[in-house]
Amino acid sequence: MLRVHFTAEDLFEVTFAPEPLPLVELGLALAAVQRTDVPAVFGRWRYRALRELPGRARPLFDLLRPDGDNPPFVEPYARTLDEGLADVAAAAGRLTGEELHRAAARAPGSASWLRALGDGDREAWTRLDGALRSAYEAVVAPHWPRIRQSFRADVAWRTRLLAAHGIRACLAGLHPRAGWDGTVFEVAAPPHHEARLGGHGLVLMPSSFWTGRPLLAGHPSGTHVLLYPALTPLPLVGPGRAEGPLDALLGRTRAAVLHLLVEQRTTTEVARDLGISLPSVSEHTRTLRAAGLITTERDGKAVLHSATALGVDLLHSGR
Repeated sequence: MLRVHFTAEDLFEVTFAPEPLPLVELGLALAAVQRTDVPAVFGRWRYRALRELPGRARPLFDLLRPDGDNPPFVEPYARTLDEGLADVAAAAGRLTGEELHRAAARAPGSASWLRALGDGDREAWTRLDGALRSAYEAVVAPHWPRIRQSFRADVAWRTRLLAAHGIRACLAGLHPRAGWDGTVFEVAAPPHHEARLGGHGLVLMPSSFWTGRPLLAGHPSGTHVLLYPALTPLPLVGPGRAEGPLDALLGRTRAAVLHLLVEQRTTTEVARDLGISLPSVSEHTRTLRAAGLITTERDGKAVLHSATALGVDLLHSGR
């Protein structure tokens, strides 16, 4: 379980990151490639990403694991790729080696090059730079406009939710198993991690690649960053400009699901009306439910979905 302790001061110091960050998105993208959840949304993307990833980038799978628990030095909070790679290179002089030896122990195969990084081997650090560059060009760079679209749409939605319903509703909508215990924000999913913000506040950062529970990371400023799945993941962000604000936020198919659920429907009815698979409907409704836009209940064997007042309000505002 993730537990984040807020002070009264922290509740007033929740902000959103201004933009997605290249190496953070790359780390989460390579984690997502290795995951097996939400196949209805990410299945085809994972297949294409693995096919297009250059061989020189594949050693990164030793370092960047599917649980997203990646060494912070390889995911610097830098605004450009070149700045980020410079930060990674600068880490060679300050790492103790413990972090990389831990990464080597988690690697699925032989990870002697990670131990060489920890020992300050110049060739290993050059190899890391080349791997990050080639992976970024293959997996992230071609999709950067869509990544930014997903990021901005999510921040716009959460900002509105924060203004209308407060911080508790805003954070509780980040994950289906998220909630509050007093002033402690909780996500009931492994592994266990507990943190106290101590008055330093929290920065929220959506990712169009990440599919797991929110990840809490430290920031050089002393505050914490909460990385969470954007409401519209990359595979659902259409190419070019969205047709309307609701499509930009949810993606066309997910927006169509919400439109249908103004009237209560079963999962099967939604799949039939939109011509999509049952697993796709389940994934869309899971995300819409986590965001507070629909409710779901059982009636015997049938699963019934309907839009909430918040969901209807969003539909009206998107016209």
